[in-house]
Amino acid sequence: MSEPKIVNPENDPVPLMQQDASHNSTADSSSMMKSGQEFDERSRNREEAGGGERGNLLAHYTEEDVMNLGRHFAEKYDLDPELFARAAALSRAPEDYQDMPFITDDEKQILYREIEHPYTSISPAVFWVIMASSISAVIQGMDESVINGASLFWPKAFGVVEGFKNYDLVQGLVNGAPYLCCSVSCWTTDLWNRHLGRKWTIFWTCGISFATCVWQGFVNNWWHLFLSRFFLGFGIGPKSATVPVYAAECTPAKIRGSLVMLWQFFTAVGIMLGYVMSLAFYYVPRHGIKSGINWRLMLGSACLPCIIVLSSMPWIPESPRWLLGKGRVHDAWDSMQRMRRCKISAARDLFYSYTLLKEEAQYDVPTPRRVKELFTVRRNRNATIGSWIVMFMQQFCGINVIAYYSSSIFILSGLSEVKAMLASWGFGMVNFVFAIPAFLVIDKLGRRNLLLITFPLMGAFLFVTGFGFLINDNNKHGRLAMVSVGIYFFTAVYSSGEGPVPFTYSAECFPLYVRDLGMSWATATCWFFNFILAFTWPRLLNAFGNVGAFMWYAGWNVAGFFMVLLFVIETKGLTLEELDDRFNVSMHTHAVYQFRNFWNSVQRHVFRKKIAKLPPLTYTNRNHISNQEWESKGIEIDHLEDTARFPGEKA
Repeated sequence: MSEPKIVNPENDPVPLMQQDASHNSTADSSSMMKSGQEFDERSRNREEAGGGERGNLLAHYTEEDVMNLGRHFAEKYDLDPELFARAAALSRAPEDYQDMPFITDDEKQILYREIEHPYTSISPAVFWVIMASSISAVIQGMDESVINGASLFWPKAFGVVEGFKNYDLVQGLVNGAPYLCCSVSCWTTDLWNRHLGRKWTIFWTCGISFATCVWQGFVNNWWHLFLSRFFLGFGIGPKSATVPVYAAECTPAKIRGSLVMLWQFFTAVGIMLGYVMSLAFYYVPRHGIKSGINWRLMLGSACLPCIIVLSSMPWIPESPRWLLGKGRVHDAWDSMQRMRRCKISAARDLFYSYTLLKEEAQYDVPTPRRVKELFTVRRNRNATIGSWIVMFMQQFCGINVIAYYSSSIFILSGLSEVKAMLASWGFGMVNFVFAIPAFLVIDKLGRRNLLLITFPLMGAFLFVTGFGFLINDNNKHGRLAMVSVGIYFFTAVYSSGEGPVPFTYSAECFPLYVRDLGMSWATATCWFFNFILAFTWPRLLNAFGNVGAFMWYAGWNVAGFFMVLLFVIETKGLTLEELDDRFNVSMHTHAVYQFRNFWNSVQRHVFRKKIAKLPPLTYTNRNHISNQEWESKGIEIDHLEDTARFPGEKA
């Protein structure tokens, strides 16, 4: 098989800097372990910051070599050679800036703040990129919750009640219509992004959402409502796959998880606002419209956040990584300067992104091959498995059953319509408030640990909710209290774990050349099972009863704990490109190690046995993998000599 090529911005074929670890055979499982005494905490921290010898692609080159590369890059694209020489050295060892005499005192101050105070050091442009794109999540959140209140009225308005054939399936079909469409429209994300870029994809999909939200307010029968909600999915699907990627590509690695999870945070804001709108329009009179006007205003109100996004997106920068991938280096430089506090930081991140992009072997290959390699290349397959699990479990943990049907659930527990909607607003408030703590812990605990902590708790609280319905009608207050406690505590735990993690995890776990398709896969999974939940809940409730329906989803939370334990790989702290090392491990090796480590923890903490911890699982170092095909041709790339060029680059 010939050496894979990548097309650089001047259309020169450039071989890989090193062979992609994902195409190598699985290392012997015994070599995947090393002694715990050899584990150096400082090395781990430097590596997670992008400066370690395992993750940083430039770490095993000399400072002089890397500075020559920076000068060559700048000269090639008519930029400042000395700035990029210094930036290249900084990108090689970003935490060693204090020992670099060519970094000025002012620059050292800014670099110090980036590392020690990352949240206060983000630029205004990054702030507005994240805010403007994440507000688009409010549209999704509002749609999820306004249908909750509207579902109390539109079935009666169109005669979809008991006596209507398959009335429960029709209700589920209409409520879940956007998510049925999303499961298909997500796969158009790659097409949207390739031709329009990240920010214009968000802009135009918000335009579709605006039009369809207004459309919902003017329907005259149930299938017309179904069509309007179905086409809403063309706005939600590609947008939901693009926003987290856009945010991930624009934010520094140290705080990427916290900032990317604004998507989920603003979804929670939208859910809360949707309940507010339902309450606000509940008492609106018919004004001569037989089918009513209140539920129409509820559904149409979801167009309001679209106006904010449509008015702000044209003024914010495009993703520098996307611009580099298109060969628009000067545009990428302009964008990166707006997103960093000083030129040295912008040059460092631009140079390192460029270097890593040149290593992406299949970045410009046809889409069918990239789809295939989501499942055939081990590094990609592990990301595909992990993203599928977290997205699947975001739905089958049961949260959207409550989001879509909480008013009906509270009515079953003994409340009137208005009080049930008020209780649903309480659910929205809990979802919003408890999304905030996740900001503080997602980059400290990690994505995987958050899920392992929260899944057992979510299962326990759903059991509480289900058992609450066993309390008889003579004690309605007791039943209501137990159901409410179960739902609210379940929601609080969800909002701090399984709520923010899936979109953050999926946006960062795929390599660049399949990132759009990988995110499409993840969001398609999310929306498909979202539709399954919305569609099946009315019939599931009839078949299983109140208790059985909640027990069903409680059981899935237990299953989710073990799926995450065995098959989800941590992404905390590494740059998007350096995750290649972390994901290039046999999934069997990973699952066996994690199960052994789990059992080791149980023995130490539950049975109080005095046994040693297992040493950490080690990962393949792509920088030290030899390329047999290049070796057979007598080509060695152990060292950059005085050519001052990237490996394989033409003079």
